[in-house]
Amino acid sequence: MVVLVGVTFGVLAATRARHPWSPVLAILRGLVQLAAISVILAGVITSPYWVGLALLVMFCVAVGVATRRLGGRGRLRMVATAMAAGAGVALVVVFASGALELTARYALAIGGIVIGNTMSIATIGGRRLLELADDRWDELEGWFALGATPWQATRWIARDAVYAALIPTTDQTKTTGLVTLPGAFVGAIFGGVSPVEAGRFQIVVLAAIMCAGAITASTLVAFLRPIRVRPQRPA
Repeated sequence: MVVLVGVTFGVLAATRARHPWSPVLAILRGLVQLAAISVILAGVITSPYWVGLALLVMFCVAVGVATRRLGGRGRLRMVATAMAAGAGVALVVVFASGALELTARYALAIGGIVIGNTMSIATIGGRRLLELADDRWDELEGWFALGATPWQATRWIARDAVYAALIPTTDQTKTTGLVTLPGAFVGAIFGGVSPVEAGRFQIVVLAAIMCAGAITASTLVAFLRPIRVRPQRPA
């Protein structure tokens, strides 16, 4: 780990990338958090109430991270609503349809995966919309001069933002089993589940992520679309 972290920082520092310490600090923070959560989950994974609390904490932290990436508290409600809609619909479908049994273990596993992915998708979609609005502001002003509403003027960049938000998830899903072996699949096999059952679990997870991501990206971009003044590019 030390060597990998050193290489990461060395490459970023050599190329003069912004904030070269950020990935290093992220790895160290992840190490501490995983150590803590491993101890905590060992005692709560069988309790629906504690699992529910753990998922709530995950969701709040994810919303906070995505909101900060999009410029701060002013967009907190938008981000929270979009992510809750995406994750909520996907998880209800998974468990209500019987695709997975509603147990504390499954709820924690797939809930954490879906919430984490909605965080990334919300961040990418929101940032892409704001960046496109800034880059193409002259074009948007032209539409405003012709009498277009903010909703009409941002139609094309909104489509591009939603598409961009889903690219990583779409590519990961398309190449599953060819390029990558997802963590849920590998973890299930290591836990003693047959490859067939592990594959079934993984495809349900991937479908849930796609569903949650589509809803999250579309909802958040719809919230952000009424742009009337040139937005500040997210840091």
